[in-house]
Amino acid sequence: MKNKARSRILEAVHETACDLHKAGFIDKRRMREYDALCLAPVPEYDAEKIRAIRERYHLSQAVLASVLNTSLSTVRKWEIGDKHPSGPSQKLLNLLDRKGLEAVL
Repeated sequence: MKNKARSRILEAVHETACDLHKAGFIDKRRMREYDALCLAPVPEYDAEKIRAIRERYHLSQAVLASVLNTSLSTVRKWEIGDKHPSGPSQKLLNLLDRKGLEAVL
């Protein structure tokens, strides 16, 4: 995984676990546990952050919805605070926020 670790020690632990997983000593379930323990969680995105990301890349709500593979009404609800992104949408927003529009296209 390419998420940033919480600390240098946890980064080293995670890297070792990845190597052990590739060598077959750690199964997928255990690797997911190391991912959860060692990697920083994806931040929450509220209405203001979503609007700021959309405006930074000069996207309409419809285009942002298309980029995130969600509906226009969902993006509208996010931006007025009626709903909050979760799961894949939150990960894609984080990727868009950190890496830019080219990373999600």
